[in-house]
Amino acid sequence: MTISRGDEAVAHSGVKTKLPPEAADVREEQKSVFLLDLNAESQGTDSLGELNSVYVPAHGGVRIALDVTRPMGDSDSTKRDTILVMTCYGRGKKDDPSNSYADLLVPHGYSVVVGDVRGTGASFGVWPGHRSSEEVMDFSYILDWIVVQPWSTGNVLAYGMSYTANSADLIASRCHPALKGIVPRYVDYDIFFETWPGGVPNLTLDRWSELVESLNRDKNSKNKTNRSRNLRAGIRPVGSDAELAAALLEHGQAPPFLSVSKITSKDEWLSQISEFDFSPQAAADLISKSGVPIQNWSSWFDSGAAQGSIRRFLLQSNPMNVIIGPWNHCGRKAYDPLRADVGQLVPTMASQEANDFKFMTGCFNGQAASQPDKLIHYYTCGEGVWKSTRSWPVPAAHQRWYMASGSRLSSSPDEIGFDLLQVDREARDVLTNRWDTNGGIGTGEVDYGDRQNFAAARLAYTSEPLVQDLEVTGHAIVELNVSSTREDGIFFVYLEAVRQDGVSCYLTEGQLRGVHRKVWNDSPFSVLGPQQSYLSSDAEPLTPGKPTVLAFTLLPISALIPAGYSLRVCLAGSESTTFANVPAEGAAPEVKFHRGPGGCYIDLPIVER
Repeated sequence: MTISRGDEAVAHSGVKTKLPPEAADVREEQKSVFLLDLNAESQGTDSLGELNSVYVPAHGGVRIALDVTRPMGDSDSTKRDTILVMTCYGRGKKDDPSNSYADLLVPHGYSVVVGDVRGTGASFGVWPGHRSSEEVMDFSYILDWIVVQPWSTGNVLAYGMSYTANSADLIASRCHPALKGIVPRYVDYDIFFETWPGGVPNLTLDRWSELVESLNRDKNSKNKTNRSRNLRAGIRPVGSDAELAAALLEHGQAPPFLSVSKITSKDEWLSQISEFDFSPQAAADLISKSGVPIQNWSSWFDSGAAQGSIRRFLLQSNPMNVIIGPWNHCGRKAYDPLRADVGQLVPTMASQEANDFKFMTGCFNGQAASQPDKLIHYYTCGEGVWKSTRSWPVPAAHQRWYMASGSRLSSSPDEIGFDLLQVDREARDVLTNRWDTNGGIGTGEVDYGDRQNFAAARLAYTSEPLVQDLEVTGHAIVELNVSSTREDGIFFVYLEAVRQDGVSCYLTEGQLRGVHRKVWNDSPFSVLGPQQSYLSSDAEPLTPGKPTVLAFTLLPISALIPAGYSLRVCLAGSESTTFANVPAEGAAPEVKFHRGPGGCYIDLPIVER
């Protein structure tokens, strides 16, 4: 049920309550396709028809492999709305009668087209990495092909999860009249930030790149000693084996992937990918121009996905339904560090999908496009409550906490002094973290465990127990006054909540590479806190021994920290499980974190309750 709180709507699962008289706008929202139904159900009634694989000529004549699956019993001219999915992971396996997207979507009455993007699967062409400009141009050709098919109504919706979600966004950037909406689930909205968060090299993306490069270039099939891992045998062909072999031969012409640890700035990255920023964020104006309705899912604990959803909300004018929950990548498993009953969290994956089916219906019948609103539905950890807002940041007062002597986190500044951190390049963290869940080498699960286990390699500052509940919703801002022995380095900040039994629970984090500390005052995201450009022209090496201020914004979170818990802020200079060390050579930095009126502090966005 939904009740009103200020300018927000608060959704409670399983709680009976009445709507107050002033919540008429919320009643109207309940009629909207943008309502988040926590217990939604949807049962498809159609059976899958035969799968047909075809080649479609795209940009430059490159042939793109598509699978078309329609409901059983349809004639050649039975017209259906179409769901389009474009992937780099293979549209299906050889000899399988279907694919996962067709299994999900065809029963609900749609024709489903799943394609291998150029240079992958059975498609021809070269795949140099995430979405070349040619890959994005291919989408227009595929949409043109769909609308002239005898089984097509001429209406298409782009759908996807992770890579295919990014494809859905960039399909919208083509502004094709056939496209009626997109459902991008767990998007990498700003590819540079995902790969170099805070300018810091994220080694998870190197691991992912190696995996996908091996898949798309068929490396394992050339290993004659391990025929069980022959990927060529697993690729679904369109025509003959000779055609598939010819496509794979073209795949092998792709250049080697970039190593993230060798890139030091955003413009250096762009210069090595032909200056084409393939991020949905870079295409925000075009996606807005398309006018298509958007339903976007993300998580507080999935790399930078929640930040991407909020940036989308700020940048784009599309009718928009954004849902930010407490899941791993793709939303398959819930994680709430402040609750033990997270296994009961709704919406489940089935309910998430049911919300998508409702949204798809609204896109195809025109109801979604007529929505005047952009909405964010977000889950508050600890409280276990879903809330909705039409504006971001939500109304909050920033509460300042200072790093003080004696490992204290204090509401008032301490005497002047400093705490010394000798960076340990071997310091590690859990593999089940927010970065590895998005394409890493672990299980995909998110579980930070007890953060006290990692305190030895960090500086930890803990508050007195809270005398009342404290809701943190939004982006915390940190200002560090530091002196380092090196000209560069990484500065990690972790926000945690400490239970009465001493267990420290992860809430969020932020990181910044020292040379990228210059604040970008003209950033479109300055409303969220200090931003950086990560351009080489703005780079400012640290002066060894000289105090320097670094101001940056942590990743967003919504959490209700109970009375009796304490706040904790941890500072670190390395995290070798996930990130490359900076600087990579020479002596590890020794850093002074200064205390006092001009010393280190964190501002928390506190929502009045």
